[in-house]
Amino acid sequence: MGPEQRASQAATRLPPAIWALGLVSLLMDVSSEMVHSLLPIFLVTTVGASALAVGVIEGLAEALALIVKVFSGALSDYWGKRKGLAVIGYGLGAVSKPLFALAPGVGMVLTARLIDRTGKGIRGAPRDALIADIAPPDMRGAAFGLRQSLDSVGAFLGPLIAVGLMLLWANDFRAVFWVAVIPGMLAVLVLVLAVKEPRHPHAGNGVNPITRENLRRLSRPYWMVVILGGVFALARFSEAFLLLRAEQGGLPVAWIPLVMVVMNVVYSASAYPLGRLADRMSHSSLLAIGMLVLLLADLALAASNHWAMVLVGVAVWGLHMGMTQGLLAAMVAEAAPADLRGTAFGAFNLVSGLALLVASVLAGLLWDSFGATATFLAGAGFCCITLLCLLCLTQIGDNHAR
Repeated sequence: MGPEQRASQAATRLPPAIWALGLVSLLMDVSSEMVHSLLPIFLVTTVGASALAVGVIEGLAEALALIVKVFSGALSDYWGKRKGLAVIGYGLGAVSKPLFALAPGVGMVLTARLIDRTGKGIRGAPRDALIADIAPPDMRGAAFGLRQSLDSVGAFLGPLIAVGLMLLWANDFRAVFWVAVIPGMLAVLVLVLAVKEPRHPHAGNGVNPITRENLRRLSRPYWMVVILGGVFALARFSEAFLLLRAEQGGLPVAWIPLVMVVMNVVYSASAYPLGRLADRMSHSSLLAIGMLVLLLADLALAASNHWAMVLVGVAVWGLHMGMTQGLLAAMVAEAAPADLRGTAFGAFNLVSGLALLVASVLAGLLWDSFGATATFLAGAGFCCITLLCLLCLTQIGDNHAR
């Protein structure tokens, strides 16, 4: 039996709830990416924002999402239930979409973005913990990879729909934002009707997971994953700067969402098979390869703003995402006790969120002060630092194991 047949067989053995959660992610990403693939250009060309303002908005929004996961993850462990918080989070994501269409300026865009990302933060850790609860232990890499793949399908369908509507409606940003409301509402409906939460062994105990005793149960390997997640986030700032790079090169506004289509096609195609690969090979080796791939993407984007080079850089960026994002989630799930997975994902995302905020603000400052090339060269520099940190942490882990 060949590798493709084994991967297909593994996918069919995943519980139906994993597929349903993947569909929920797909629909919400269609909704979100219809907005986000146009938002940086909307801010710069219609609202008159600077690259620094874009970086601050994106950094605050993404950091807030990751920080909120700390509390939602701990709360899901406290209740011993995940689905209710996931429904609230996806619901906030859906109701934020009309605000983008109504926004007269930067203030309301920031408000809508923060509501949207708060929803993402509320749902993220409980959903990841729910996947870990449902998936068989020997298939968690595949389960997270499948969700990432379906999430990425939505993430390229959304920009593709946005391109079609922008061409049809003569670059009417606000009309596209209104259409984005529909898949967001459908995502909430699928989650409510199609996902049944398994009985959690600690449900109803009401024990506070954030105690000194419980934090001591989070092992050294877990905290090493947390550190790695933070360093990785420093090397990978917001994808909004990929869109600005394409616009800088003269790509027509209606076609700019294709940048996200290219990135997410590669991300979607690679996430599941690389998730399966992560179940069978050294995690540190795959992470190192993923960081080398991001280094190549940054160098390509620094070299030229011609649309062809931008698309090459964006495609390589998507491959990096496919290699690392599901893998890091699987590493957290493996290193944390089952009854603390929500808290573990929350703490991991807190560190990653703060690092992403710093990275995005720094990217915007470099862009405004020295140009786009400086931003991507700085990203390449952080990749090199990350590789050194990965090497050091791997050696520390090996020494501790001995």
